[in-house]
Amino acid sequence: MAAKESSIQVQDISSVRNKQAPILLPQDSLEEIDLLAKEFGFHEFHLLQTSEIVTARWVGLKCRYGCANYNTSWCCPPAAPDFQSVRELLTEYELALLLMSENRNQHFYRNSSEKRRVQIKQWKATVSLERKLFLLGYYKAFGLPAETCALCKECAYPKQCKFPNEKRPSLEACSIDVFETLKKIGHTARLARKIEDCFHSYSLILLI
Repeated sequence: MAAKESSIQVQDISSVRNKQAPILLPQDSLEEIDLLAKEFGFHEFHLLQTSEIVTARWVGLKCRYGCANYNTSWCCPPAAPDFQSVRELLTEYELALLLMSENRNQHFYRNSSEKRRVQIKQWKATVSLERKLFLLGYYKAFGLPAETCALCKECAYPKQCKFPNEKRPSLEACSIDVFETLKKIGHTARLARKIEDCFHSYSLILLI
């Protein structure tokens, strides 16, 4: 996917969505999150209400019928939470962070090692930011990284995970419709159609 901006977006929280929605985090907290997001390599983040997160059954179908990782990873279906469980989970939160990282890799589909490097970087960044937020007092923080876990060349699933501290269900594995969620905050996702195109990856951290 690709989006238009490449800088952290914290100033437009009230202008790109329902103006009746309250802003529940003070500006200094947003600035602190801004610095942390940059520290971990994210180019942009948006604070959004969990009611703006769109879940859809078609996302799960894409995982089940069309992805080689189905039933091979602790972070993908059917090991990931099912559709109804995710919808119930979202009701326990009010705010979440949608995080974007910008990538450019002309060998992405030709070099599996380089693709894995990008995936690991994204995964670790999401989990690390989640932990930082926990230490700042956001004790419910829980990350849903982009794509799929690539910490191991081959997942141990269904045997015990080798990296249980980093084990998280991916955003897509949780049936979250990234395209429609982006529309909720006034953005449009574009597919990277050429190998030289810049592409964006999206992660989510459930916050409070």
